[in-house]
Amino acid sequence: MNSKKYIPVNDIKFLVWIKKLLAYVALHLERWYITAPLDELNELAAIYEHALDKTQSANRGSVDVHDKNVARQRLEKTTRMYVQGFLTRNPYVTNSDRKEMGLPVYDTTPTPVSKPTVRAMGKIVYKGAGSLELHITPEADISDNKRAYYGCKIVYDVIDANIPPPQSEKGLGQAVFTRRKKEPFIFHPQDAAKRVYFCIRYENGKGEAGPWSHVFSAVIP
Repeated sequence: MNSKKYIPVNDIKFLVWIKKLLAYVALHLERWYITAPLDELNELAAIYEHALDKTQSANRGSVDVHDKNVARQRLEKTTRMYVQGFLTRNPYVTNSDRKEMGLPVYDTTPTPVSKPTVRAMGKIVYKGAGSLELHITPEADISDNKRAYYGCKIVYDVIDANIPPPQSEKGLGQAVFTRRKKEPFIFHPQDAAKRVYFCIRYENGKGEAGPWSHVFSAVIP
């Protein structure tokens, strides 16, 4: 059931639904720890029922129809506010309760999150003196499984020219985790003209990791 379209469109079905809802809520206020009274809703429901009855008469006029529409709008608005405020996310209201009231039923079973399998790629953009920006993109399309690609772990290090370059992520001593697609890096002035090496991988929200990228590097401006 659509969470915004649970209220019946038909006027008579709407009246039947609202009466059932109010009666059910009244019976379970204590169990749901709801203190908000139903007086206003009951009053608006009675006004709507009276206005609806007048439109069922053979002598109804345009004023009767207008009054019914206004009464319905007021009742519908107040009902939505009550449902949203006291029932929708109330942990004591079960899905069985929601079915009885004709309200949307929410899936409480956690959706499994798979481990990322696509490799992350990095493109280095020069931003100014001592400043680089790492642009992170997937090696393949991940649009059908975005939850597996919660963020990206970046390991990096500034390495002197006289030291052999690292061949894998194990040779890089600094790390940062980001959910941004463009991660900025600011380096010390004394590191200018040195080379910084990066290796990156995607991780899901549980920390399960995908494959590492190849090591790539850039000269610090």
